[in-house]
Amino acid sequence: MDNYVGKAKSYLDARRGERVTLEELARAVGASPFHLQRRFKKAFGVSPRGYQEAFRFQQIKSSLRNGSRIADAVFDAGYGSISRFYEKADLGMKAREYRARGKGQTIGYCSFASPLGTVLIAATDKGLCSVKIGDRAEALERELKEEFSGAELLPKKLENFQGKVLSFLAGEASLARVPLDIRGTVFQRRVWDALRRIPRGETRTYAEIAREVGAPAAVRAVGSACGANPVALAVPCHRAVRTDGGLGGYAWGLPRKAKLLALEKSGRK
Repeated sequence: MDNYVGKAKSYLDARRGERVTLEELARAVGASPFHLQRRFKKAFGVSPRGYQEAFRFQQIKSSLRNGSRIADAVFDAGYGSISRFYEKADLGMKAREYRARGKGQTIGYCSFASPLGTVLIAATDKGLCSVKIGDRAEALERELKEEFSGAELLPKKLENFQGKVLSFLAGEASLARVPLDIRGTVFQRRVWDALRRIPRGETRTYAEIAREVGAPAAVRAVGSACGANPVALAVPCHRAVRTDGGLGGYAWGLPRKAKLLALEKSGRK
């Protein structure tokens, strides 16, 4: 990482919540605005302004989770109006719904057996919002109810989504175009989009994904984005592996990740 890029990050981190222009930042680190913008984006995947916006979004999300009113959270983060925030926001569900953990939302869910164990899927009227894998449906349902404690959760067949998941595991279908209703930062969404573009039966290293999203130095952040993936299989984070050939991590257990990769590579049903 260029020395002035590291200085620029430190400068922004020390002024979180403030609006720092590119010109001010360039003067502070002794670089031209053009070159700083280009090198910063190469290192972190976002521009200096995007880096600041990402922090502001995280600040708002934290405030909303802690029960702050939307207006208070938005203005405390430095936005001049709620409409300005919505122009920039990338939360998936609306901020009001996020704050209330889905309050006002109706989410259908079901669990079913699969070659990987029990799968739980949940969906709004916009698309899948959660896919979990485990040993017991009851444990997965508890996780879902905690994640969306303010929503109306209704047991529902969700036959279309269930059929697609089972067909995917049988090697007969792709989940790349299944509609999703998920929330994440700008960077997380870039990583998730990159994962959905990896062909079945192939893998990419965390470093390769970091380069693809324009942030070659952000290998750890790619791993974190994989870990934050709320829809297993639909966003195939199991296709991300370490450079040394190791599996890396997987929220649903490395044996399942290994089995998934073996199924995809062999084409077995």
